Order: sequence, then C-alpha cells, then structure tokens
Amino acid sequence: MAGCDCHTACKPTSSVSPKFRKALWVAFVLNALMFFVEIIGGSHARSVALWADALDFAGDAANYALSLAVLSMSLYWRATAALIKGMTMAAFGIFVLCKVVWSWWLGIVPEPMLMGAIGVLALLVNVSVAIMLYAFRDGDANMRSVWLCSRNDAIGNLAVIVAAVGVFGTGTMLPDLLVAVIIAYLGVTSGLSVIKQARAERKQDKARDVSSV
Repeated sequence: MAGCDCHTACKPTSSVSPKFRKALWVAFVLNALMFFVEIIGGSHARSVALWADALDFAGDAANYALSLAVLSMSLYWRATAALIKGMTMAAFGIFVLCKVVWSWWLGIVPEPMLMGAIGVLALLVNVSVAIMLYAFRDGDANMRSVWLCSRNDAIGNLAVIVAAVGVFGTGTMLPDLLVAVIIAYLGVTSGLSVIKQARAERKQDKARDVSSV
C-alpha cells in the first residue's frame, strides 16, 4: 500500500497478549454458533430484533476473525482492520433500520416466548465474551472495536428480552421494532467511533514512518 514502508509499518508486533488471542478465538466460535441459533430462531419467531442480533453475531464473528488475522501485525494494519470493522458496524446499523421499516410495513407480530428464550441464551454468551474482553477495552482501535462489539451485543440481548416481554404484554410489534432501532443506533455510533480512532492511528503510524526515514 502507498505510504506503507515494509520495514516499519509492515513489521510484525511481538507484544501480543496470549490471553487476548485466546479470548478472540473463544469469542469467534461463540458468535458464529449464535448466528445460526438466532437466524433460525428469528425466522420462527418472526422477530426483527432477533434477526438484527443474528446479523450482529455474524458481523462480530467476521470481525473477530479479522482481528486474529492482523493481531501480530503493525499498528497501521491493525488500525486498517479496525477501520473495516467500523464501516461494517455502521453499515449493519443502516441495514437494520431498513429492515425495521420493511417489517413495520408488513405488520407481522413476533412470537414472544421463543424470542425471549433465545434472547436469554444470547445474553449469557455475550456477557461471557464481554467479561473476557473487558481488560482490553482501552487498547488500540482493533482491541477497542472488539470490546465495543461484545458490549453492544450484551446491551442488545437485554433489549431483546425486554422487547419479548413488551410484545407479550401488548400483543403488538412495536417493542420488537423499537429494540431493533436501538441495536441499529449502537451499531452506527460505535462504528463511527471506531472509524475515527482507526483513521487517527493510521495517520499516526504513517507519520512515524516518515519521521524515521
């Protein structure tokens, strides 16, 4: 890539925490499994919130895999991976908003019991992942994006459970759509935050390369 000096910016980083690498692998496997659980459950429950959460799991699994791929690389490439993840998070949020509008137009009320049960399972998975990744929340953009993914997932799962209770109590689809909007908002704002930090780290690393020439 232009502006990337292979002696410096492409030089591997040796200070990768083994605990962080292990946590990423566990997070990747759990998120991939939960994607299939929620995509199937969301179809049966006809829940936009579960579909949104399933797509979030898929995006997170891909993001964890990307993080693992660049973990030992320089700050520039880790920031580049974070930039891609930030754009993915924001795009996910926009997609969910479109899905909310479409589901509101169809007017299909979801099945609250299945929706709530899957929400509880997803919450247990994401809280476990968030606890594992909590210690790395203040790292570079790559580490921060991973932490934000797990945090947003746990918040989203709590919201799905609340939505299931709301659908059960009101008999309407509005709680489901509201939660989907919240998940979408978290995706867009977190994505923009990661993009901002990643761009700053890329500039920082390139400037350091220029000064070292």
